[in-house]
Amino acid sequence: MLDALVVGGGINGAGIARDLAGRGQSVMLVERDDWASHTSSASSKMIHGGLRYLEQYAFGLVRKSLQERERLLKANPHLMQPLRLVLPHDPAQRPRWMIRLGLFFYDHLAPLGLLPASGSEQLAGQPYGEPLQARFTHGFAYSDGWVDDARLVWHCVLDARQRGARAQSRCALVKAERIDGATPHWRATLQPEGAAPFEVQARALVNAAGPWAAELLGQACGEARPPALRWVQGTHIVIPRRWNHGAGYLLQNPDGRVLFALPYQDDFTLLGTTDQEITQLGRRAQAQDGEVDYLCEQASRWLREPVTRADIRWQFAGIRPLLADEADDPKAITRDYRLDLLAAPGQAARLDVWGGKITTFRLLAEQAADLISPLLGGGKAWTLNASLPGGDCGPLPAFIEQLRREFPHRDPQLIRRWALAHGSRARALLQKEPGTEVVPGISSAELQDAVEHEDVKSADDFLWRRSKLGLRLSTEQRDAVERAVQALMR
Repeated sequence: MLDALVVGGGINGAGIARDLAGRGQSVMLVERDDWASHTSSASSKMIHGGLRYLEQYAFGLVRKSLQERERLLKANPHLMQPLRLVLPHDPAQRPRWMIRLGLFFYDHLAPLGLLPASGSEQLAGQPYGEPLQARFTHGFAYSDGWVDDARLVWHCVLDARQRGARAQSRCALVKAERIDGATPHWRATLQPEGAAPFEVQARALVNAAGPWAAELLGQACGEARPPALRWVQGTHIVIPRRWNHGAGYLLQNPDGRVLFALPYQDDFTLLGTTDQEITQLGRRAQAQDGEVDYLCEQASRWLREPVTRADIRWQFAGIRPLLADEADDPKAITRDYRLDLLAAPGQAARLDVWGGKITTFRLLAEQAADLISPLLGGGKAWTLNASLPGGDCGPLPAFIEQLRREFPHRDPQLIRRWALAHGSRARALLQKEPGTEVVPGISSAELQDAVEHEDVKSADDFLWRRSKLGLRLSTEQRDAVERAVQALMR
């Protein structure tokens, strides 16, 4: 019998499974689709405190987010890097003193270790001002972090496995029945894709299904209840790179929302996000025309070169499961989380996870495990400063240079890409024979490793979640990758 069955292969579920496995619990993690195939791969790719949440007086959320930002950046240099952000000043909106005050709080709510403090910036005639319209002459700069969100989830899954957990993607929870008695437990029916259903038993059930958490309770557990969430769709678009310096921009819109314009995958710019509340939840989020038009319009208010639909190379949307509160405006809904533990003598325990954000995933997982572990006889918290697999590579620039010296015959760009994706594991990959070229930049050996060791079962898994190489390929090339993946799975 398992100690815990964790349902949901996004960042919260993967983080909880990792934490519990590291405490010595027997854990199984299941996800009905691919790992991180929904909300956790559709973020703004940031590890941040949430500067805009200060306006909502969410000082507690900002403080714990800033503390986690620092820990995560230190522990996982392969998946996360510091990011400088520029906030151009629009005199028609907030006065300068208000922005300075907000940045002062942002710098001092948690100690700064890795990152430099905020400061004023002259934009006219300077690199930070080059992509902006000439009317923006002054601004501010502050620090946050960038993250490969989908690979962060995968590395949590990998870490959980290395600590003894079972983890199965494309495996849906069909039914969960609470069995009371001398040994209370859950009897769960799981349906793998393309295979027969099977049953597992677990002493505790963790519902980390993200936006579908309430749906899971009704359909699988037979406990229909109104969701403790509000669903807000966030859409992003990707366009060709608009500037050469490495910083991003936080742009304030007249409606009170903000727009991030971020360097992305070296040759692109990421623009987002929208805040569109929805009342019906489908299987997969789709960017709506109005949201895409909004992003183009708002970016064009700031950038010297307008953004049009013709510029878009990729667009994606995700549903953010936000805690239900009394806020009328979607942008004001809290980004905090809530953990509900249902446990009574003689009954199997269930933990429901509501809300959350990528930056606080480790803390959420630790607090969830702290609630469950005493019921299972588990160990103590351990993830505070622990790296994910590959994080022992040390400072990334030095590690990349070291790999380039060790493997002078390999493409320098490939070395950098693998160092970012795998950390210290990149060395073992580079030692293998590359095999044949499937499409430019992707070898048969890389695809074989992804199929055998990263649960890749389709081209989309590899091109959009384990990597973002889909941005650089034509439709024909993506089809060639799909054929190669399917051939490897036979």
